[in-house]
Amino acid sequence: MSDRIKKRPKDFEQVCVWPGTIVGGDKIKKFEKFIADEFNGTRAKYLEEIKTAPDRDRDGFHVSETGGRNDVIFAIHIADVPKFAAARLAYGIRWLEDVLDNERRASPDYSIYPPHLKEYCA
Repeated sequence: MSDRIKKRPKDFEQVCVWPGTIVGGDKIKKFEKFIADEFNGTRAKYLEEIKTAPDRDRDGFHVSETGGRNDVIFAIHIADVPKFAAARLAYGIRWLEDVLDNERRASPDYSIYPPHLKEYCA
């Protein structure tokens, strides 16, 4: 496990990506409370925030004015996944493994996400 990966508490197995969201280090508890309040008691653990890399066009060149989006990475308690799964869609929250799989299919050699995020899926 790389030094970049934050160790998840036991049973917080489902990792999520909330694109275009900023929490900030001083509002982590508030974020986790928001998830619980908004999603029927769902337990969440903030992991990190990342900045996306630029998109690439068909020729492999960076697309201007893309990238730099702030995405929040967090984990959901495994017992809470059933009540969170459908409700999250209204907020644009996605499962990390789906995000990475979709990217790999679209462009196997490039990702807008940092490589260390793959370790959360292991």
